[in-house]
Amino acid sequence: MAKKSMIEREKKREALVKRYAAKRAALKVIANDETKPMEERFKARLKLAQLPRNSSATRLHNRCQLTGRPRSYYRKLKMSRIALRDLGSQGQIPGLVKSSW
Repeated sequence: MAKKSMIEREKKREALVKRYAAKRAALKVIANDETKPMEERFKARLKLAQLPRNSSATRLHNRCQLTGRPRSYYRKLKMSRIALRDLGSQGQIPGLVKSSW
């Protein structure tokens, strides 16, 4: 089980990304538009840099829904391999065959 603080920090990042998504996208369009003057594009880059760092989508990290584990995460199931194996062994995931040798 991951630390509660890390799970809460990730939730906070998700909220920031959602809150600033529209503003960040608008500034990126202006900053990357080659037809606009250099000064306007530079101002857009400065405004983009003034936004909170955690509002960037690249700062997000996928975590297991059950345990909060950050590694070996299956996107389709939104859980880690360990949680998947535990639930599969208990027979709680339909279509998953228990494997042991």
